[in-house]
Amino acid sequence: MERDAITDLLERIDDSFSQACELLLEVKGRVVVTGMGKSGHIATKIAATLASTGTPAMFVHPGEASHGDLGMITPQDAVIALSNSGNTSEVVTLLPLLKRMAVPLITMTGNPDSVLAQAADVNLDTRVAEEACPLDLAPTSSTTVSLVAGDALAIALLEARGFSAEDFAFSHPGGALGRRLLLKVEDIMHSGDSIPRVFESTTLDDALMEITTKGLGMTSIVDAEGALLGVFTDGDLRRVLDDEINIHNTRIQEIMTRNCITITRQILAAEALHIMEENKISALIAVDLEQKPEGIVHLHDLLRAGVA
Repeated sequence: MERDAITDLLERIDDSFSQACELLLEVKGRVVVTGMGKSGHIATKIAATLASTGTPAMFVHPGEASHGDLGMITPQDAVIALSNSGNTSEVVTLLPLLKRMAVPLITMTGNPDSVLAQAADVNLDTRVAEEACPLDLAPTSSTTVSLVAGDALAIALLEARGFSAEDFAFSHPGGALGRRLLLKVEDIMHSGDSIPRVFESTTLDDALMEITTKGLGMTSIVDAEGALLGVFTDGDLRRVLDDEINIHNTRIQEIMTRNCITITRQILAAEALHIMEENKISALIAVDLEQKPEGIVHLHDLLRAGVA
């Protein structure tokens, strides 16, 4: 029954929906969503979805609004009111005050002839043939349809605003997307004494000791001024051992990888991951303007941070 109600709603997405979107796009303040009972629960979710997709919004309980919370609504705001009957007394009570403030009103009702629908600047028809309840009483189909209509508004506004994945991350800093898009290399890199670093004249056995001590599977090689010359990794070690090189006499400068890929500490961790994947490497060196190593970021660091 709820599935059929959503299918029926599709036929009623008309110019009113476009008008509602245009009205909400012009709002200078916030979108205040209100509703009583089960409609109130749906209104709360719609407000949250709007807020997380680029449309500042909040829920105001209609009962509390009549006892002071109406002060949360300003003339710069717009109101979305949900009521299946369109005659919910707690919401209807707010109409004279909203009209006095000239606040734009969008309603979602199941009765286009109701008090709320007639008072609205735009009414979205969310009627249902019947509730998904043996008694046809408990709000089920009607709340589902209102929720879908609210999601449709939020996503239409998201697209109209050009709201990006990075914008979404800023309102979801605790989520996986936030970690992927907001975390920078400098937030997770190994720095200071944790950076594996040897001089070009260092012998291979001493370089291996540095790699083992720092535990990153690689070491940077620097000149006397500390500028990066190259890198030596576990993979390089396997190759030189196949060549039967004497680890006690061979200097690291003879076998290091020159012109290695570097990054800056300010780039996003997700970008560092992309560079690793593209080049099939597991660590990157972050350098400053003088090409001195500032930090090392390893694939394991990205995994622990939830970026990979």
